[in-house]
Amino acid sequence: MITSARQGLQPGDAAQATLKDSTRGTVNSVTSVTSARSATVETSKSCDMSQSLRKIRVRVDSGNRLWHDGLTRMLGNHASVEMLGGGVNEIFRVEKILEDLPDVLLLTSCGNLDSDISNIRKVRVAAPGVRIVMFGGAGAEREFLQYVRAGIRGYLLLGASVKDVWETLEAVHAGKACCPSSLCGLLFNYFEREATSLPSGAVRQHLGLTRREQQLIPLIAQGLTNKEIANRFCLSEQTVKNHLYRMKHKVGADNRLGIVQTCHTQGFLL
Repeated sequence: MITSARQGLQPGDAAQATLKDSTRGTVNSVTSVTSARSATVETSKSCDMSQSLRKIRVRVDSGNRLWHDGLTRMLGNHASVEMLGGGVNEIFRVEKILEDLPDVLLLTSCGNLDSDISNIRKVRVAAPGVRIVMFGGAGAEREFLQYVRAGIRGYLLLGASVKDVWETLEAVHAGKACCPSSLCGLLFNYFEREATSLPSGAVRQHLGLTRREQQLIPLIAQGLTNKEIANRFCLSEQTVKNHLYRMKHKVGADNRLGIVQTCHTQGFLL
């Protein structure tokens, strides 16, 4: 009898073939997942690298052409900085900032503290994502702390080196705050004074004086002038006058001494 040379698959052979196919499919699946993960990692690395290589967009606004041109040249040569158009010898316009939307705005003082504070606050309100670095003068305590309270993230003295400027820009762009080490002590002293000038709940309840108004009472009792009080709390002299005016109306006093006497009768410790 002639039998066919081609024989069918036996059950054991079929199982083995199925196992091989399954294994091959698993290997292919693992390879696909591994490839996908590798692609994801590479994409992530590319994104991180592109972000780290992205230049810091900087705008300079200065009332002094020499300072404006000097800062522009200094930073324009840095490979990690993209210089945007800036204003010089012109009225400060926040609309220009909104057009450029820089990462960091470099400001130099226009020579008037109130105008500087106003400009900083305008930027903070209109473009809160823009970080501000201020070039100050000799680092007077009142000016520096008022700039900080207005919303700057970095502060530099006019004699700052190229290295100081770049390190400040880099730190502020990374979300940090930066100032010369010589001014750090002023910040600690300021917050220490704030912490030790605790308000009285009774005075607030009976007379309606705010925390800041209560902080002024011991200084009024010591006979300090409006200017001296302003310097102590890094306020403008006009702000102190406004506080005193409201305090007199709240406590029903005719003068500064009347404010102190009324508060003393309410248990305020001088």
